[in-house]
Amino acid sequence: MLARNAESLYWIGRYVERADDTARVLDVSVHQLLEDATVDADRAARNLLGVLGVEPGTDEPLDAWSLTELVGYSGEHPGSIVSSVSAARENARGAREVVSAEMWECLNATWNALPERQRYARWVGPHAFFSYVEDRAAMFAGLAASTMSRDDTWRFYLLGRSMERVDMVVRLLMSRMSDRMSSPGWLTVLRCAGAQDTYLRTYRGALDAARVVQFLLMDRLFPRSVFHALREAENCLQQLDNRPTVRVGAKAEALRLLGRARSELEFLRPDELLDDLPAQLLGLQGCIRDVGEAVSLQYFHAAPRVAWTAPEVV
Repeated sequence: MLARNAESLYWIGRYVERADDTARVLDVSVHQLLEDATVDADRAARNLLGVLGVEPGTDEPLDAWSLTELVGYSGEHPGSIVSSVSAARENARGAREVVSAEMWECLNATWNALPERQRYARWVGPHAFFSYVEDRAAMFAGLAASTMSRDDTWRFYLLGRSMERVDMVVRLLMSRMSDRMSSPGWLTVLRCAGAQDTYLRTYRGALDAARVVQFLLMDRLFPRSVFHALREAENCLQQLDNRPTVRVGAKAEALRLLGRARSELEFLRPDELLDDLPAQLLGLQGCIRDVGEAVSLQYFHAAPRVAWTAPEVV
């Protein structure tokens, strides 16, 4: 596979997942800001921007509407939903030979409908826009699963999606480190991660901060948990690495980093999870950053061209 196609598939997976996750987070957070008048809207909005890694760009007070404009509708801000969908579409347009027609049509139709959906959401409320993005992201994931061969194209797409999931769940958990163990904010984290119903069925409705953290970090069956996403990403890299088996250590830096992060979670005792949770979350965030750089160096950066020069005439 061409390096540019592999890179496009990787970033399609990341950008679509980023748009989906951002829509979920905003859907929950904006609803809370609109429903609860006791919440400090500016402080809550700036905390959310910190979770998403977005700079406010202004000292003016923020509210639900300005937050939606910045992170939802803005086409200029690189962290917004619109920018993520646009970036995914551009990557798909440049890799048409490896992306199915159904996937391309889904992304293209989604991008073309965004202005109309924004106008409609400004009239009836932002939930309409967020739910549209979530539905289209789910449709795209279903089309990818049903139309892509399970070869390297699928593995690069799944690798990008899994990496983005880990990053978002870690960010959500880091945003609640200062909350009390009985805080209702932990339920908000579950809702933002699309995990509320599954968590409540798993633990019979018992809401406990330790269990929430354990579920989102270590659950082996929930597809949005950190452990599940790390294991999927690790499997993708193992199948992508076609070099002969080495006798000592991991074959590549990205695989070594992912394997270490996954094994640390896998063999960590659940009762020890909260002992040093901030450091563990920072470590996971740093791991995802380092893995992204290692994947880019291993698969996407081609060797520099040889510059031929004419010999000097003596």
